[in-house]
Amino acid sequence: MLPLSVLDLSPVTTSTPGAQALRNSLDLAQLADRLGYTRYWVAEHHNLPSIASSAPDIMIGQIAALTTRIRVGSGGVMLPNHAPLMVAERFKVLEGLFPGRIDLGIGRAPGTDQVTSIALRRRQGIEDQDDFLERFQELLLLEQGGFPSGHPFRTVRAMPADVPLPPLFLLGSSGYSAELAAAIGAGFSFAHHFANHDAVAAMTSYRNHFKPSPARAQPLAILAVAAVCADTDAEADVLATTVDLNFARRAVGEYLPFASPQEAADYPYTPIDRERIKANRARVFVGSPATVKERLMSLVQETKADEVMITSMIYDHAARRHSYELLAAAFELTAA
Repeated sequence: MLPLSVLDLSPVTTSTPGAQALRNSLDLAQLADRLGYTRYWVAEHHNLPSIASSAPDIMIGQIAALTTRIRVGSGGVMLPNHAPLMVAERFKVLEGLFPGRIDLGIGRAPGTDQVTSIALRRRQGIEDQDDFLERFQELLLLEQGGFPSGHPFRTVRAMPADVPLPPLFLLGSSGYSAELAAAIGAGFSFAHHFANHDAVAAMTSYRNHFKPSPARAQPLAILAVAAVCADTDAEADVLATTVDLNFARRAVGEYLPFASPQEAADYPYTPIDRERIKANRARVFVGSPATVKERLMSLVQETKADEVMITSMIYDHAARRHSYELLAAAFELTAA
């Protein structure tokens, strides 16, 4: 059957503070490991009251230590925020500790607002510009020992030197990352859960232009989606109102912890709010296991995705666990 994976942002709610959100992620990762999910990726976001996941490398180590077979990775490390050498060394340490179980997913965006991005970058001696490609090239050259003779970084080695970088994935919500991933022979993950770009176009482009590399002989295209699954369509629809309210608030610049379905039901939505929510619901897979599977498989067939990665922003942690349990059963994952 189709491999399923988890993308976790450690959601903070009006009843779940940040510290508990992180512990909930550890709990959910152990469940996903037992249920037969393929990967468990954690995100990097900053200065968002609704998301506790700000340090993916730390969370990856904690999760990998508590699980046995699931691959654990970043979804992703936001490269504009970090020195490439630091990224290389931290993920080599993780790979050394948990060989064959770590993924390095890399994103182009800072994962935050402009002011916070400046705070993250200001001590690195760089200008306010898009230098993702330069940083990415530096990361690859550090791993390959590819700096030319006379370059100041020629003798720099990311330690531990005897450990390779984990498998590399580029994350994207447009065609750019798809093209770059194809050109270097890396994996690719498309962020359907917030992208405006056509998922079919991006993933088809990646597959058609993929060039084999020493790290990967065949393309690996992951489709990342938002899903809310419950025993019935009606119950799932209620749970998804948390997503609705969060989306409506963010559209007008309000960034708050995730609200409960009751809070969402009591919220005074404007007509514009409701139009925005309706448009967003078109890319959120909401319903019973059968409903979600039917809708999801239609998109999988169009994109020819090799794997689906699911993020579920559900208010109640028990309900979020149950959503992943239902999906695991619907897609017939092999439990431990």
